[in-house]
Amino acid sequence: MGTSSTVTKGLRPVGEQVVVVVGASSGIGRATALALARKGARVVCAARTAANLDSLVAKITAAGGRAIAVPTDVADPAAVRALAARAEEHFGRIDTWVNNAAVAVFGRLEDITDEEFARVLHVNVLGHVHGIHAALPALRRAGGGVVIGVSSVEGVRAVPLHGPYTASKWALRALYDTLRMELAQEGAPVAVTTILPASIDTPFFEHARSKLGAMPKPPPPVYAPEVVARAIVRAAAHPRREVPVGGSAIGFVLGQRLSPALTDALLSVRRIGVGTQVADRPDDGRDNVDAPMPGLGQARGSYSGPVLRHSALTAVASRVPRPGEVLSAVLAARRG
Repeated sequence: MGTSSTVTKGLRPVGEQVVVVVGASSGIGRATALALARKGARVVCAARTAANLDSLVAKITAAGGRAIAVPTDVADPAAVRALAARAEEHFGRIDTWVNNAAVAVFGRLEDITDEEFARVLHVNVLGHVHGIHAALPALRRAGGGVVIGVSSVEGVRAVPLHGPYTASKWALRALYDTLRMELAQEGAPVAVTTILPASIDTPFFEHARSKLGAMPKPPPPVYAPEVVARAIVRAAAHPRREVPVGGSAIGFVLGQRLSPALTDALLSVRRIGVGTQVADRPDDGRDNVDAPMPGLGQARGSYSGPVLRHSALTAVASRVPRPGEVLSAVLAARRG
């Protein structure tokens, strides 16, 4: 039972699951926690800011859901292990673990310090490693489950001015591919899904550190965080190997596969590669790279353009297994 298809047979419905959401205070994580709670899941909400988590749990419980807040810094492996222990202590088990926390620094590579680069990789990559190390023993104790890692389409195709973040997201795809193969080889009843969001309207851009002289923004087309949340909720009971979120994700994938050099050239054009990432307002000098930002969390950001609420590509990718997944399922079944 090492692949997504075979593990799905033994997974509990989302409404019966206990789900840990790391990075739940704002953006995709917050939207995911709310979506899971609406489906009936018991949600363990983790992030650095206690006030943001408390407001999220209050919103869930006010609507009749069940959730707890566990302030956690993913850069601290002991804190992440304590998060898993708290989840099991309170709800009895863990069925799905969602690794979502991330920070970012926008700017030219030569302008980003060694310390800033290291911090982004520590949070965005090692934070996921810490989550995997904490989640797997708990998932095995529960009899199986799902690890969901939120990477990005930037893990498929690099973009300018976002080097540390892009590097971290490429690393995450490799990390989850490695984990998936090792669990399949073992025959473990744990599935692994990697989520690849395109541009999403979240506070991520206001929370990022900018060296652009202006506030960064998501390049269009931009999708609502609830689109990603729905993909994550479905993956908790029906995991797929990778789920791209947003129609523009296919452009990233095809551009990288068919002609990466041509895509390099296109993204080197200022109006395409740089101009679409810079807002027309000055940077406020605040960010969450080293410490959380004050204020109550929210799922949506401040993008002023149209925000798409649905993605046909994501709906198909979440439901239709790829040929390789079918083959992996057959091989895993023969091993079982």
